[in-house]
Order: sequence, then structure tokens, then C-alpha cells
Amino acid sequence: MTDSKQYEPAMRRAMELSLLGPTFGGNPQVGAVILDKDLNVIAEGFHKGAGTNHAEVDALSKLSVVPEGAVAVVTLEPCNHTGRTGPCAVALIEAGIKTVIYGASDPGDASAGGARTLADAGVSVTGGLLADEIEEQQKVWLTAMRKQRPFITLKWAQTLDGRSAATDKTSKWISGSESRNHVHKLRSEIDAILVGTNTVIQDNPELTARKPDGSLYEHQPLRVVMGITELASDLRVFNSDAKTVQYKTHDIKEVLDSLWALDVRHLLVEGGAKVMSSFIAADLFDEILIYQAPLLVGGSNVAVEEIGISTMADAKQLDFTEVTQLGKDIFIRAIPRKAN
Repeated sequence: MTDSKQYEPAMRRAMELSLLGPTFGGNPQVGAVILDKDLNVIAEGFHKGAGTNHAEVDALSKLSVVPEGAVAVVTLEPCNHTGRTGPCAVALIEAGIKTVIYGASDPGDASAGGARTLADAGVSVTGGLLADEIEEQQKVWLTAMRKQRPFITLKWAQTLDGRSAATDKTSKWISGSESRNHVHKLRSEIDAILVGTNTVIQDNPELTARKPDGSLYEHQPLRVVMGITELASDLRVFNSDAKTVQYKTHDIKEVLDSLWALDVRHLLVEGGAKVMSSFIAADLFDEILIYQAPLLVGGSNVAVEEIGISTMADAKQLDFTEVTQLGKDIFIRAIPRKAN
């Protein structure tokens, strides 16, 4: 077994490179560094999106000759399947790489097994370097692959007393401009955004990702509407700024299965309260984002409705992982608490 600690600087560089790749599109963010036998960096690469060279192949393409004793350091276990591109494990073998260090194991049903393929070909393979940090950095894709459904982020804005709208149903604007810009940036980094038909009818949202100056981000998430209510074709969610699909069902798992088949790996659920509550009640969420505004409105328009909890002992346990001030608002990120 190779002593991998000496490769930590290269792995940290590979982690930096991985973040240059897109966060959407069904593929993981992966970075790779090729070292010579003296641990000098001789090539770098990262995955630039679906259909492009994977990180290892991208790095190898920078070399006219792979020197004897070269080492590949990769954030994710080299893939073992042929999709739109060939298997990275085979590419490394054919390039003459004799040592491979990787961080997180590939949980994909089809893509996993690269480490075994490399080892069977006589390559020295060591996994797990900085794995915990890489797991956190790439939690969206890794979680999605393990659960075989999109990573689900629930997001809502609320007043200090937990209301998502005033008594007359007005909800524009609860949060401030800093929070809204934060949401739009998030939208530009995900695969799809989901709302219910009631939200579409009441708010007529556009559900696009816009920059602070009002222009569209280059990437627009797929707009997903869930519910059986018929919707007018002139609603803003059906405009030409992004693609939209409506699922005329209340079955969340049916929708998730369909989105998974469309390569949706990160789904942002924005409401309304009935849809949000349905996801929470079914334990179908991986994180919750709350934009808490310093307002009080009272009334019955709560951000989350009935979720099947009748006693405090049964409350869904969460952990705060981030609490930040955005302008006058408070931004809270929470995740389900893991069972002991």
C-alpha cells in the first residue's frame, strides 16, 4: 500500500480544480493532477461537463509523453464504464500510469469498480485520501448516486413568526435583495427547480436564475411544476427563458424517478407550503435553506403545514450547518440529524 500522505498537496490542488467544473448536468465535479516520480506537477485536468473528457483524460491530454513513474491523483475513484466517454481506469492503464491515488469512492452502480480494474492491471491503487473533505465538497452528487434520486434542497423565505405570506396572500417581498440574489445564484447552479400548481397560480413566478442586474445566467434550471390543476399557457413559468415540465400528479416519488431519468441530480424545491410539507413528511430532503426576514405578519399562511407530527418527541431532528446574515435577513442551512 502506497503511503498517500505525501500526495495531500496534489489532492488539494485536484479538489480546487474540480470546482472549476459545472455543478449541474448529471456528472460529478472531478479534478486530477499528474505528478512525475519526484512529485512535481506535470499536468492538471478537470471535468468540464457531460460529453467532455473526464478529469484524468483531460490531464493526460496535456502530456505528449507520460514519464516513467508518473502518479495520477484524482478526487474521485476513476470510472469504470463507457458512456459518452470511455472508462478512465482503462485510459490510465493505457497511458502507462502505475500509481493512482484517489479520494472518494465512486458509488455509482455502473461507474464504480475502477479501483479494482486498475489493481487487476497491476496498478498500485490507494483510495481514501482526504475522503471526508471530498465527501463534503461533492455531497450533492455523491448523495444522489447513493440514494438513486436527486439531492433535494428545500428552500423558503419566512417572517420571524414563520409566515410565508400575509393574510391577503401577498409574499413579495419577504426577503431582501441580498437573499434574493443568493437564491438566484443557487438556481444557476442546480439541475431543476420544483413548485406546486398553487404557487404558479397565486404568484405567477418565472423561476429563472437572474443576475443582480436582471439578466439571465447562462445556465437555467429545468422548471418543474407538480400538481393536477390545469394551468394557463400564458403563465410566466411557461415562457421561453427556460424549459418547463409539468407532472400532473401528487406522487413525489413518481416525479423524482422521472427527473432522475432526465439526469437531474440536484433538485431545489421552492414551494408552496403544501408541496414543501409533503416532501418533509416523506423525509425526502437532504438540506433545508431558510431566509428569515425581520418581519411579523401573523395569520395562517405558515411556511410549513402539517407534516404528520403530533408530539414533540416525534419532531424531525435537524442540525444547523450554516447561519449567516444576508443584508437584514438571516440565512440558515440545516440538514437532517444522523441517527446515533
